[in-house]
Amino acid sequence: MKIILASKSPRRYGILKTRGYEPVVVCSNYDEQINGLIYSDILVENCAFQKALDVKKRIGDNELIVSADTVVVNNGVILGKPKDKNEAFEMLYSLSNKTHFVSTSICLIFKGQILKATEKTFVTFKELSKEEILNYIEKCNPFDKAGSYGIQDDGFNFAIKISGELDNVIGFPLSLFKKQLNLLIT
Repeated sequence: MKIILASKSPRRYGILKTRGYEPVVVCSNYDEQINGLIYSDILVENCAFQKALDVKKRIGDNELIVSADTVVVNNGVILGKPKDKNEAFEMLYSLSNKTHFVSTSICLIFKGQILKATEKTFVTFKELSKEEILNYIEKCNPFDKAGSYGIQDDGFNFAIKISGELDNVIGFPLSLFKKQLNLLIT
């Protein structure tokens, strides 16, 4: 079965590719505007659905369309992708010495069927110095990552505890995808 990945995320593509899938990337043009909003599963699931729907309008639904949206949630507020260095710094500083969660919603559309689901993983950061944060911002590209960090980045050492699926924090909960895919094709 051909998988259309409605995402330009290299991390999502990489997770699928390294697990034996052959996704074809068709980027969604849906512009999510959820930074700073109060978190709800429905809000993030809707973003994933809108991305899949945008691609479905262009290619139809005879192919399996898969989309996802990942957010970092701190004190109930969504931290999406930062717009600049100052916002990246503020996001990372707000996560210092705290536990937050990463939520990824996925949406699958295939032949008129739509499945949506959400996975959460809890991440605890050590106390971060201003220098550590600034160094990370300079060395890594936090601007295309929810919450301004990529747990898979070389040299990333902020997390001291992870409760849940690591792939979810990276941006695509593979076990949830497999479960939803089995529901869809059986």
